[in-house]
Amino acid sequence: MKTIQEYILKEKAIFVGLEDSKKTWKLCVRYSGMVVHEVSMEAAYVGLNAYLKRHFPECKIQLMYEAGFSGFGLHDQLTQDGVKCIVTPAHTVTQEKNSKVKTDKIDAKRLAKNLENRDFKACFIPPQKQREDRQISRTLDQIQRKIISIKNQIRRALECHGIDYLFKPGAWTTKDYRLLEEKLPTLSLSAPLQFSLTLQLNLLGQLRKHKLDLVKYLRRLAKSDEYKKEVDILKSAPGIGLITAIRLLLELIDVKRFESEKKFSSFLGLTPGEHSSGEMIHKGHITGQGNRLVRSSLIEAAWIAIRKDSALLGKFNAVWSHSGSKKKAIVATARKMAIRLRAILLSGQPYQLGIVA
Repeated sequence: MKTIQEYILKEKAIFVGLEDSKKTWKLCVRYSGMVVHEVSMEAAYVGLNAYLKRHFPECKIQLMYEAGFSGFGLHDQLTQDGVKCIVTPAHTVTQEKNSKVKTDKIDAKRLAKNLENRDFKACFIPPQKQREDRQISRTLDQIQRKIISIKNQIRRALECHGIDYLFKPGAWTTKDYRLLEEKLPTLSLSAPLQFSLTLQLNLLGQLRKHKLDLVKYLRRLAKSDEYKKEVDILKSAPGIGLITAIRLLLELIDVKRFESEKKFSSFLGLTPGEHSSGEMIHKGHITGQGNRLVRSSLIEAAWIAIRKDSALLGKFNAVWSHSGSKKKAIVATARKMAIRLRAILLSGQPYQLGIVA
């Protein structure tokens, strides 16, 4: 027996909003401005695929879900099976201003409605190979943060038990932690304290080894045929080394997707936020949207670049003298440097010092 969907919706365009969670998916299906079906199902692609084929055969299906913990795996599976799938940034999804109730069912309805009305922004979906390569860089970032955390824990333990006076005051380098590891067996510490610090130092050593392995992997990627040309172009810029270059590439993927300098700066989160009404205009701190890793890498590179590029130094000094803030000045310089990097990637030509643009 044929369903009403098969009679009415055959070969028609339908719009599906999917609100995903780890255990269940809520779906809302719209056609011609109306909700024609709603369903809740287990969060498994096999069930979703069977549902779409059973209820909407021969339909032109478009489906949208919010970017989140599940990444782009669902997008890849749907696209492979001929379903047009859009992944939208969660913070850009529009909704009624007077809406005070939020549930997964309501979110699915909202996604379906926005999809049908073309009221959405789509995420850029990097190729699977580059997404997997990028994971190396992101894992390195995670390991580095764990290293900082364990270092802080070791210092706090020394202070807590009143033995920090035995060691160098102030900031520590890697050499200082290795010196602590060497001296620890010779100190007259209680068994629990000796055991605890030994474990923490061993963990620090393991994390350092993992970091080294990840850096070696990134070096191999940077020298591969897929990335070498663009890595060499980025390396021509002051403050950009091999590792920074490959990490930037793996996050940016393809700068051609940014139609303008403004959109590129906005993606990086290096544009100032604005709260304006009528004739009153107020610009505040940078938006901070986009990728934190790219933004921090650019700011770190900018500190080096101003010592080598007179044009970037001029930008830094101009903003510093106007604002009185070195922090604002280096952010503005990083934004200018980012725009220069986009330009050399688009042109395929190496960076030139002293160019005022």
